[in-house]
Amino acid sequence: MTDPSPDSALENALRTHTDYGVEKLDEADLAGDPFAQFTAWLAEAAEREVYEPNAMVLGTIDPDGAPSIRTVLLRGVDDRGFAFYTDYTSRKGRALLANPAVSAVFPWYTLHRQVIVFGEAHPVEADDSDAYFAARPRGAQVAAWSSDQSQAIASRDALEQKVRDADARFADAPEIPRPERWGGFRIVPRRVEFWQGRTSRLHDRLVFTRQGDGAWTVERLQP
Repeated sequence: MTDPSPDSALENALRTHTDYGVEKLDEADLAGDPFAQFTAWLAEAAEREVYEPNAMVLGTIDPDGAPSIRTVLLRGVDDRGFAFYTDYTSRKGRALLANPAVSAVFPWYTLHRQVIVFGEAHPVEADDSDAYFAARPRGAQVAAWSSDQSQAIASRDALEQKVRDADARFADAPEIPRPERWGGFRIVPRRVEFWQGRTSRLHDRLVFTRQGDGAWTVERLQP
């Protein structure tokens, strides 16, 4: 028996229809706010061994108006929002400083779930960035000093030389300080959708929307 050709494998992948099962999401099962609901789902994703459950696809708008996406790691969530860390001079950093409008997706494929966040991202307080940077492994701290994120570089060798230079610079330092250009953003959501896949594509979509007084309302969307 011969292996399927790449073309036939691609065709099969494009035509595959997966039944997303019988797990459901009812209004009666929701937590009182999107942060509590998200935290519960994130904990369940971790317990069910979803790979990198805190990974989120982050969408921004560049200063020239072009959309841009990438995957980043969530590093904190509470009733203030969803926090992640980056180089403020990177493409996403520059985009968010110019236009804070943002969306993010947590794609938990094996659970047939996703969470979609819409809101605005603003730099976190310096103390928060300092505390998170101090908790990072030394290698990650050195990397933050070594890499001008999103900027071109001549070669991998050139990058590794920058790492060696930064490592030598802080060789005798008891602590590595946070680079001024590096820190966190917090997404303050105005809308959070919880999506649960269901049989026959009749998915459950429940959306929290923040009102002017800060309260959250919930509505169901058609699939």
